[in-house]
Amino acid sequence: MVICGDDGLARRLAVELDAVCGETVTVVLPSRHDEHGSEIDTLHRDPRSPVELLIAARPDEQTLRAAGVERAAALALAYGDDQTNMMAALLARSLNPSIRLVIRMYNRERGRHLEQLLDRAVLARRDRSDVSAGRPRDALPFDTSTTVLSDADTAVPELVAAAALGPGHTLQVAGKVFRGVVRPAGTPPHASDLATLAVFSGTDRDDPLSEDSAETPGEDGTRLLPDTVTSYHSQFTHGRLMLEEVTHDHVLETPADSRTVGGWLRDRFTHLPWKVFVSREMMSVFGVLAAVVTLLSLATYCTVDDIPLWKAVYLPLLDIFTMGDPATDESRARKVLQLIAGFTGLAILPLVVAATLNATGAFRTASISHPPTDDFSDHIVLVGLGKVGTRVLVRLRSTQHRIVVVERDPGARGVAVARELGVPLILEDATDPRVLDLARIRQSASMLVLTSDDSANLDIVMAAREVNPGVRAVMRLYDDDFAATVSLTLRASYPDALTRSRSVSALASPAFAAAMMGRHVLGVMPVERGVLLFTAVDVAGHPALEGFSIHQAFARNEWRVLAVGAAGSAAVRFSSSDTLGGLHLPNRPDFDWRPSHGRVLRAGDRVVLATTRRGLDILIRGAMPAPGHT
Repeated sequence: MVICGDDGLARRLAVELDAVCGETVTVVLPSRHDEHGSEIDTLHRDPRSPVELLIAARPDEQTLRAAGVERAAALALAYGDDQTNMMAALLARSLNPSIRLVIRMYNRERGRHLEQLLDRAVLARRDRSDVSAGRPRDALPFDTSTTVLSDADTAVPELVAAAALGPGHTLQVAGKVFRGVVRPAGTPPHASDLATLAVFSGTDRDDPLSEDSAETPGEDGTRLLPDTVTSYHSQFTHGRLMLEEVTHDHVLETPADSRTVGGWLRDRFTHLPWKVFVSREMMSVFGVLAAVVTLLSLATYCTVDDIPLWKAVYLPLLDIFTMGDPATDESRARKVLQLIAGFTGLAILPLVVAATLNATGAFRTASISHPPTDDFSDHIVLVGLGKVGTRVLVRLRSTQHRIVVVERDPGARGVAVARELGVPLILEDATDPRVLDLARIRQSASMLVLTSDDSANLDIVMAAREVNPGVRAVMRLYDDDFAATVSLTLRASYPDALTRSRSVSALASPAFAAAMMGRHVLGVMPVERGVLLFTAVDVAGHPALEGFSIHQAFARNEWRVLAVGAAGSAAVRFSSSDTLGGLHLPNRPDFDWRPSHGRVLRAGDRVVLATTRRGLDILIRGAMPAPGHT
């Protein structure tokens, strides 16, 4: 595997492929002296790690050849610049037409076009070679693919699941959403549980799936894909990792306003923030203006003969706002006062205009804000409506959870989305404790803090913890080590509350790693020191599957059949775009996720399996043990 990048995603992906997936990795970085380069260099110097390091300023042809792209199985292009990734992808495809490409792209539409272009190039080249060799034309090679991913898109499902559902890694397959949940020993099975993925023993950890939990397994170890007896043996099992089907499919509709149009207008007019026009700033500026007009009016009344009082006030006002005629035929005193009024107007009018504009902007911002009502409770507080926050909002809105959004920038991309979705919106700085009170943090069930400022995110979560110690908190932090330290510290300070701090690169790396391992790998789920892989396999011609029942096809500690569908009915492929727009997508009839254990697998079936690394090697390479040996 070859990884080219310049930020934390490259480092996280190297760790994921090396430590979790057991792959041999070469990393191309622009420098070994920056933060991420030094960490990769540490992995490179570790004699137990096969990670190789290559220093190159950019991924040109010479660099790709030096990294071994011509012989590599997969290449991940994780630079922060779309154009750099595109150019490197085109070069890599010309050097090795069969290499799997995983490309990080921010522009979704451009990424979709690039994916189609590169795969068509491989298909056209293969067609030409097949025709010249007299072979029939087939589809793309099983492992040849181009996958374009956005780290923000791939991180969103984990963030949503952590806030809405609690701990556990999520997986999206064929339009359905699943997560791994640890059930303590003695817990009765849940209706949403599909299969036992692992059992734990001799450990007191709260979350064996967590990256920042202790590394050492329990005394008796952790058993992946155990048989039924092991799964439910009370003396052995400390806890069980279950695959749970997420069933949050209720979509909240914006509540219709049953009042009359007149009542709605009256209510809106009454609740508009008129007080911004009597703010201290506005009162100060207009107070100075009133004092100047008063002084000039008195001077005009006292120095100009036979002038009525109303005219003594009227003329200085015209002069200040430069709307009067020159006083060429007036007395000298009137001329001097007109000049003084004109220069005073030049000095004070900018202040009046600025104060008015500020008040108007504050009025518009406050008008957009729509805080939750006093009866709002058991909701999710979402702070930050940037690129990630907006996508999280869209997903959360498709669940049955209530949401309150806090964003300090009225021009943020997600403000219009929040208004369109009809969720309560507070346009204030969430670091102000008063704002958290407006968001009813005391009554909330969980909060997501997704601003781009690590320090602000931590401040907001700590302030929320003081007000509501039991709130489930999930924060986005850019630095991986800082995120792990913060998570451990907050969990130690508030042991009864769930706190998760994750960087986007940490959340996105499993999806990139799965894509690099091939189209057959749908997802990766770390479990302590082990890892579970989710894969799709056609039954036809498979000696360990075809002709056997689901019960017989089970191989203890190697693989378990989770779902059965028709081969060719739907291309199963892990992709962040599969779940854009919501946590749960409409159920597709392609796979039966609760098949009978006695169902016999036929040539026309395709199965989704949970496998260990050894089990995946056996399934793909064809060295099959006898099934049903449980």
